[in-house]
Amino acid sequence: MQSAGSGWGNGLLGVIIFSGSLPATRVAVGGFSALFLTSARAVIAALIGAAVLGLLRQTRPERRDLASLAIVSIGVVVGFPLLTALALQHITSAHSIVFIGLLPLSTAIFAVLRGGERPKPLFWLFAILGSATVAGFALSSDGSASLTGDLLMIAAIVLCGLGYAEGAALSRRLGGWQVISWALLLALPLMVPVVALTWPQAWSGVDAPAWIGLAYVSVFSMFVGFIFWYRGLAIGGIARVGQLQQLQPFFGLALAGFLLHEPVAWSMIAATALVVVCVFLARRFA
Repeated sequence: MQSAGSGWGNGLLGVIIFSGSLPATRVAVGGFSALFLTSARAVIAALIGAAVLGLLRQTRPERRDLASLAIVSIGVVVGFPLLTALALQHITSAHSIVFIGLLPLSTAIFAVLRGGERPKPLFWLFAILGSATVAGFALSSDGSASLTGDLLMIAAIVLCGLGYAEGAALSRRLGGWQVISWALLLALPLMVPVVALTWPQAWSGVDAPAWIGLAYVSVFSMFVGFIFWYRGLAIGGIARVGQLQQLQPFFGLALAGFLLHEPVAWSMIAATALVVVCVFLARRFA
């Protein structure tokens, strides 16, 4: 029971931190290109990870871990940040946040494929119901929909679920913050040239909110959040604790509404509420 509570506690902290990711990305793409934002946040987080690894004298991962670390890099270091940044050029952060409701299902599927977990049949019923709610919302017309933006968000969710499940399984041996740190360092040789090639020509056009957005996604979304998230998934179960991601739309919609003054339609709130009911029901049968 203590381990389960710790898993849910760490997972919830990770979700709260991640809730600011899409609103911060939305702000940041107002001053930076999607490619620069993706690569810059990865480079900054990689430098933080390298410093912590060095200070705490962590041993290098084994050769057998490289493939898994590469999957984590593709999923959460490159894929999700880049695709969401591109999507947020077409849709509002409030609209994109509801797609996070698909993440638990994506994570659970990869938990079976990559983590060896076996949730009960009723778990899948409620997980699919929650995902169907999100899909129905995406197809509805709320004034902020875009086929391009929606497809980019779906692709981002698939890659993120893969990265979450793979990283959580690996963190059982390496530790949560170690996994994201090594994954960031693995992607560093690719990210540095991209930063150089997409470097803004004029910094004067970048305002303070864009810098704040870059700082948040680099430090919190790309590093600090994963410390708690991977630990929670590893301790409490990938499929089970992964359902906490369904709560992220509540926090994210609040941030989009109060900080960015984006319209939050009643359909967004209704869809989010139904999804949250599904997550608690799915938790019972995970």
